[in-house]
Amino acid sequence: MNGTKESPSIAVERAIEILESIAQRESGLTNSEISRRLAIPKSSASYILRTLESRGYVRRERDSGKYRLGLKVLSLSRGAQASVGLRDVALPVLRRLVELTGLTAHLAVLDNGEAVYLEKAESLSFIRIDTWIGRRLDVHSTAVGKALLATLPQTEIELILNQRGLKKKTPKTITLPAKLLRELSKVRDQGYALDNEENNVGARCVAAPVLDNFGRPVAAVGVGGTTAQMDKSALGRAVRAVKQAAREIAEGIGYRGRI
Repeated sequence: MNGTKESPSIAVERAIEILESIAQRESGLTNSEISRRLAIPKSSASYILRTLESRGYVRRERDSGKYRLGLKVLSLSRGAQASVGLRDVALPVLRRLVELTGLTAHLAVLDNGEAVYLEKAESLSFIRIDTWIGRRLDVHSTAVGKALLATLPQTEIELILNQRGLKKKTPKTITLPAKLLRELSKVRDQGYALDNEENNVGARCVAAPVLDNFGRPVAAVGVGGTTAQMDKSALGRAVRAVKQAAREIAEGIGYRGRI
């Protein structure tokens, strides 16, 4: 690019500026127009545009030479809309879960072999577990992780376990693949997953998967607290409440809500 090498951050900024400029112009923009608008060399604009085109983020019209947004951008926007819609539907359900159980409630999704908290409703109790939106968790040692993992095809489960491993977090963590697979089979049969001090000593959690119409996990909803807060009687109430919450969230985003 004009004999000089741009830093990665500058290249990324220019790529974003190009996408934003194209999005603002319904009729599209040529390489020359983009270069003038953004005051960048044509060679730099051309290089970035070719890369974006090869990945499907823009498309070039043969006749006019103008660039328009590609279908890949549309798929990203759909994903963002789905995540926002999921959180909007889930938050009031999570708040009801807190009222019913007195425990902190979470919504988690699967991302790159990890469970990630997408939404949270805080317990009203003075005893609270230390969690936050965006926190990433191992799937083998957490209730939300096992709920997400259990409904995946066997090949996907094995791929995640091979990539992520089964790190021992506490003395109760399941670290043997065969034992975890048996546990996941149990999760599928009963419709919920339990973390019994497997991720943190003194903490117990229960979660259920939010399934789409094909039985794939969209998310997992769960509650957690101390082992004292979740004794045998409280655990039974939590299981019923969490499974109902998972159905409500699934139905709220347009699925049948089966568990």
